[in-house]
Amino acid sequence: MTFIGWLQIALVLGAVLVCAWPLGHYMARVFEGEKTILSPFLVPVERVFYGASGIKSNKEQSWRDYALAMLAFNAVGFVALYALMRLQTALPLNPQGFSGVAPDLAFNTAMSFVTNTNWQAYGGETTMSHLVQMAGLAVQNFLSAATGMALAIAVTRAFARSSAQTIGNFWVDMTRATLYVLLPLSVVLAIAFALTGVPQTLSGSIDATTLEGAKQTIALGPVASQEAIKQLGTNGGGFFNVNAAHPFENPNAWSNILSIWSMLLISTALTFTFGHMVGDRRQGTALLIAMYALLITATAIVYWAETSGNPLLAKSGVDIAAGNMEGKEVRFGQALSALYVVATTALSCGAVNTMHNSLMPLGGAVPLFLIQLGEILPGGVGSGLYGMLAIAILAVFIAGLMVGRTPEYLGKKIEAREMKLAMLALLILPLAILGFSATAVMLPTALQSLANAGPRGLTEILYAYSSASGNNGSAFAGLSANTPWYNTTLGISMLLGRFAYVVPVMAIAGALAAKKKVPASSGTFPTHGALFIGLLIGVILILGGLQYFPALALGPIVEHFLMLAGKTF
Repeated sequence: MTFIGWLQIALVLGAVLVCAWPLGHYMARVFEGEKTILSPFLVPVERVFYGASGIKSNKEQSWRDYALAMLAFNAVGFVALYALMRLQTALPLNPQGFSGVAPDLAFNTAMSFVTNTNWQAYGGETTMSHLVQMAGLAVQNFLSAATGMALAIAVTRAFARSSAQTIGNFWVDMTRATLYVLLPLSVVLAIAFALTGVPQTLSGSIDATTLEGAKQTIALGPVASQEAIKQLGTNGGGFFNVNAAHPFENPNAWSNILSIWSMLLISTALTFTFGHMVGDRRQGTALLIAMYALLITATAIVYWAETSGNPLLAKSGVDIAAGNMEGKEVRFGQALSALYVVATTALSCGAVNTMHNSLMPLGGAVPLFLIQLGEILPGGVGSGLYGMLAIAILAVFIAGLMVGRTPEYLGKKIEAREMKLAMLALLILPLAILGFSATAVMLPTALQSLANAGPRGLTEILYAYSSASGNNGSAFAGLSANTPWYNTTLGISMLLGRFAYVVPVMAIAGALAAKKKVPASSGTFPTHGALFIGLLIGVILILGGLQYFPALALGPIVEHFLMLAGKTF
């Protein structure tokens, strides 16, 4: 680790925070229906959408109606994307002449992009036509991100309101998230990516002559526009198979910095939005400090693990001064590769500029654990905020038990109903991750997909189901996941991780919105100070450790100690 490396990390995170603060307050104005700088241009467009779809923008919904609208909208999106991939060969904008996608892969991919997971069991440049990439995958990149933002705003309103029966209108929130936030930012970012050298063309490919005189076909496409919403919406699905390690998706250090900045931007900004909307900016700041304390700690561990190098190579006489460079691009360096690894898994992005299966055992354990925590540091666009709030509810409940008082959070009493629903949501991920992983290690057909035996093979399986259930989308890459078993079970994991998780959270929002806000008293536990931040961090780590430490001990942790002992599988 070097001073320059840490300076790079600090400057990128500093740039995120500087831009997230005004964006967070801008989004608060957008979702509260106030006038913004874009209102003169976008309000007429917004009204056209409402008029064409019959939406009454001034009519709010109960939590049930809000959740049902969200589920119905995403169900239609799933069916449409599935059909588009299956019919790909008969549709235009298919210069490569790709055939229709197989049913199990189409199911997996449609579920992946609808749930903001963007798990890819296929090579983008060899499987999907330009039409599917633009009208299918990119559209869902916008809509799945907008759905997450809408849900986070609805939960925020539940804390802000008192004795209310409604939490907003899903159609309005989703429309505003797309029109006022995602689209404008994506246009600007796509231009910025194009300026760094990312291609933006409708050409299918070009033929090049190599130095040896051979012919090489180089895939092209509308990459810059895909890259913009991929990062801003914490989608992560790459236009090319190797994602952001590909020189067309991520050509240089500037595009790499822009990628990290853009994937962290909106999720970080939503904590400022939360503080603004609940009327106490310190509350959003407390969540942000807890998120970034763990994010920076995780970055330090990965940076240290990867720069330390592989002792097995040192024993063979190999110079490991440069650290573990296997699976990394020299144009990015160790520091920003480590930050990218942590950011993409602390978020629900899943984009990769480094092959995670080439990470050192502890370097690979960190992103795996970050996903298993529920990706709340700061998490996916919207999903990170409402996931963190579910854990905050648990933290104040524990604090209430310690002092013998009815727990409160932002003036709302946390009672048995809220705790049951919070635990129901928080248990979805370990159920899907550990349940499917345990089944997979017992099935010969599932084990045939492994590239490695022993602890690394178990880590590959754990990572796949963690990534799917956590709606992340990155992979350890040693697992050949394009099989009926993995396509189906990973698709089900994505479904559970997104919708089975959020429905109980929406029920919590409905219950809290209906409660009368209680003024703070001398006995109220403050939820904006250092004590609460420490408690929140402790609950996150203890909850994650209790759920996943035994599995991690059998995978990356035991692999680390075997490596130190000079042994490998």
